[in-house]
Amino acid sequence: MKIALRSHHTALAELNLTPLLDLVFVLLVIFIIATPQLMNNLQLALPSEKSSPPPATEPTNIRVLSRNSIQLDSKEMTFVVFKTELARRKAARPDLAVVVEGADRADYQAVVDVLEVIEQLGINQAGLSTSPSGALQNP
Repeated sequence: MKIALRSHHTALAELNLTPLLDLVFVLLVIFIIATPQLMNNLQLALPSEKSSPPPATEPTNIRVLSRNSIQLDSKEMTFVVFKTELARRKAARPDLAVVVEGADRADYQAVVDVLEVIEQLGINQAGLSTSPSGALQNP
């Protein structure tokens, strides 16, 4: 009688899982195919063809030559004149962008002073040039 019980338990231990795995893979493929079809009802607000991006404007180039000598778009001026000219340009263009470059012999404090003026005027689009000396000058 013990032998019959053991043979009965061994038959259960040898359960074939292949058909079950086949069923799982078939269901997985069905869900993978059906899911994108269910998600196609999204409402999107696409931009129209009439809207165009704002025109790109060139940044204002500022080159610090020395403590009291600054070039603003290739026009050399004193620090006081630079402050008033930059304020005038900021008033004319609220989205003014600037690029600051220090000349080889420029004092570090002079560059910091220019950056402070830019901050005081509320110019948010400011960058520091790392290009070789004189690369920002307009021809």
